Amino acid sequence: MPYLNAAPLTLGIEQSVQFVVPARLAEMLRANQLDAALVSLAEVLFNDRYEVLDSIAIASAGAVYSVILAHRPPLPEIKEIALDIASLSGANLLRVLLAERGLNPDFIPLPDYRSAIDCDAVLLIGDRAIDFQLAPHPHTILDLGQAWHELTGLPFVYAVWALRQGIDHAPLRKALVQARDRGLRGLPEIIRNHPDYTAEFRERYFGQHVRYELGPREKAGVRRFVDLLRRHGLGPIFEPRYIR
Repeated sequence: MPYLNAAPLTLGIEQSVQFVVPARLAEMLRANQLDAALVSLAEVLFNDRYEVLDSIAIASAGAVYSVILAHRPPLPEIKEIALDIASLSGANLLRVLLAERGLNPDFIPLPDYRSAIDCDAVLLIGDRAIDFQLAPHPHTILDLGQAWHELTGLPFVYAVWALRQGIDHAPLRKALVQARDRGLRGLPEIIRNHPDYTAEFRERYFGQHVRYELGPREKAGVRRFVDLLRRHGLGPIFEPRYIR
């Protein structure tokens, strides 16, 4: 993904990676154009065709900052929400969070990012969500990671490495784990030298908002998300298959 939050997962393998937004990555993976992709968790849950690389995710245990609903009316008065078309997990997380409040607004595609500031309610993810919050705006921000944590007390998993079935991807799994380990060791360097945003912001973002574990707590969050998707009829939903 071409977002700041993915930088620690691709350190050292950039030449072997295509940087594409999550929704497009999912399309390419379904078409067997990729061996693996860092895709939205929803792609794995809605399609029974992947294995998930264990121990690695993009997640948060509280506010994530880069998955937001920006809105002007109070939540109960929102009739329509424009969705960032790059998003899969964020859109379905928002549907669950609103359904748990008894809310069911209409969802429409966001025509372009320049129009986000004019929307009464808009879901944004990744760097577009960061850009929106760092610029002047009249909106109230609902951080979806924070809202999920308040609802469940669990982390939320936004993205995972999904592996195409039918190929020998053992060497690839090893390379991806090594890249993650290299990225976490090199996080101080990423914070100092990454071209996006300021070093102060990057330090706060990596230190307080995003995490890269896929451990027992994160998997409990995935199970709860699966349960809530099913409860609100947002399916069919498949259980993820984790592989080391």
